[in-house]
Amino acid sequence: MNAEKGTAAPLRMTYREACRQAIREALAGDPKTFIMGEDVGLYGGCYAVTKGLLEEFGPMRVRDTPLAESAFVGAGIGAALAGMRPIVEIMTCNFSLLALDQILNNAATISHMSGGQFAVPLVIRMATGAGRQLAAQHSHSLEGWYAHIPGLKVLAPATVEDARYMLKAALNDPNPVLIFEHIVLYNAEGELDPSVTAVDISTAKVRRPGRAVTILAYGNSLPKALQAADELARDGIDAEVIDLRVLRPLDNATIFQSVTKTRRCVIVDEGWKSGSISAEIAARLSEDLFFELDAPIRRICSREAPIPYAAHLEAAALPQMPHIVDAARRLVRPA
Repeated sequence: MNAEKGTAAPLRMTYREACRQAIREALAGDPKTFIMGEDVGLYGGCYAVTKGLLEEFGPMRVRDTPLAESAFVGAGIGAALAGMRPIVEIMTCNFSLLALDQILNNAATISHMSGGQFAVPLVIRMATGAGRQLAAQHSHSLEGWYAHIPGLKVLAPATVEDARYMLKAALNDPNPVLIFEHIVLYNAEGELDPSVTAVDISTAKVRRPGRAVTILAYGNSLPKALQAADELARDGIDAEVIDLRVLRPLDNATIFQSVTKTRRCVIVDEGWKSGSISAEIAARLSEDLFFELDAPIRRICSREAPIPYAAHLEAAALPQMPHIVDAARRLVRPA
């Protein structure tokens, strides 16, 4: 305990452990909740997130599935319609394309097409992003694609706190929620405030206040944005960093309030620039805040190419901290 304040000290844990604790709490707290996916049971999860849960809760609650994403996502939709609270894990987001018909044409539309008579309280977790040399077929950032679809809520936890508590809020949502966990973040460590027991899954969050330029980021781009803000501060530039964290629906209010204050904006998005979530945000800012801007909106995205396998080429293809610093510096101090 903290003797001075009488409060418990912050807990330090990995993002992976925060995800595991969230799933364990959900399974322990509601007998209608179960998790299923490829290798979630005996193997303990492709990223070791579900390790130990099979032994604790048994094969009816922690269910290994065949390599058939369309089938087990469809089974999850059916279970949700029948009153269960399924957590479906898709190993990596590129595999979700094999279940796209189920996600787009069933999970996202049933409530609308039934006139609200049926709800689909389904949570789908999947790993996203690049940075671990998994090459072109396993390094996608498709969260922006899914943020295009009405009927879905799309979350991208970037902190230990959000990884720990977003699942709880998602399971309480009557509609389908997709949670994108960045593969590089699983090993990241952070502090968990014991007094926090819930997080909001409808708003963005200011991670660092500032007045000179707004940096919008999410997922593994958030730590890079915060590092960039530290570097900019050494140069006398006060950057505000916003963690988007909810990609659908976007929190216009928090984004607009920040950009109205700073009058400059850099958007960091690991997706490809064409048709990306950064393009959507830039369009909204141009439509609604055009006369508040003192400089063009800048976007830092992945190169328009399949992600390479070689480590140096992979790094070159992704948004990096120096790119963010350079873009922000040029907005604040144009040549």
